[in-house]
Amino acid sequence: MFIAQGFKKDNDFLKYLLGSLLVFIASLIGQVPLLIAVGIKSFTTKQLPSTESDIYKMFDSNLFLFLILISFVFALIGLFFVVKYLHDQSFISIITSRKSIDWKRIFFAFGIWAIISSSLIVSSYFIDSSEIKLQFNLIPFLILAVITLILMPIQTSTEELVFRGYLMQGFYNLAQNKWFPLIMTSVIFGTMHIFNPEVAKMGYLILVYYIGTGFFLGIITLMDEGTELALGFHAANNMVAALLITSDFTVFQTHSVFKYLSEPSLNYEAFLPVFVIYPLLLLLFSKVYKWKNWKNKLIQGQVQEQEQ
Repeated sequence: MFIAQGFKKDNDFLKYLLGSLLVFIASLIGQVPLLIAVGIKSFTTKQLPSTESDIYKMFDSNLFLFLILISFVFALIGLFFVVKYLHDQSFISIITSRKSIDWKRIFFAFGIWAIISSSLIVSSYFIDSSEIKLQFNLIPFLILAVITLILMPIQTSTEELVFRGYLMQGFYNLAQNKWFPLIMTSVIFGTMHIFNPEVAKMGYLILVYYIGTGFFLGIITLMDEGTELALGFHAANNMVAALLITSDFTVFQTHSVFKYLSEPSLNYEAFLPVFVIYPLLLLLFSKVYKWKNWKNKLIQGQVQEQEQ
């Protein structure tokens, strides 16, 4: 049972709090290159940035994306050492319950969501090009593609292994059931997006999308006994977004193929994935991987079985 792989008496929840702090510190260390770049830029231009938006404007979007994503490399390294030396576990134990990583699962989830999300973006352009413009510029796009292909999977994998792996197991150690880890990791994951620019534009109700996405990723992790499907889905989601479409109100402005021009609005499209597409994906994954016993896998605890 994947969620119980970290279950042991000396692995109390305080260790997970300490481990989370250490991973956070590692990510802060990874932000030193960005701070140095901001310092150099401020010195040469003699202008100090006063807001986060000012920092965005100091750099080409490719350079800024690179500097931001570097912090996740440090966070992933920090997570590795936390799992291995603080918890005395193998790193694969927070990835999957299988003997080795099932790459076919990762690529299947990646392919499915890449096709769906890219189709939605491209079709939106052809349906109403007044809201989306083509801004393809070959050289900046190729640089973006290299950064995205190398660093974006590290960013998404770090987030998945922290939430659907490390913290999922940590909350299981605390509560010894499955519904509590599922709820906690989903809510924390969703509310971490509260400072995103689109939240300020559309209001807090958009957090339903982020929390709902957290629930979807948590469900497929628990049902599939590993994070592979979540890893593939999250990588596809962020990579397609970075390469295909950007806007002035998203976290990252990139040299993507398209740019969204309209002001963001909270409409049915914001909730379509949570209430329509995600349930359909759950149905698809359940058929492909023959998931059964949903109640036991998502709600009940199995500490006794684990100990047997």
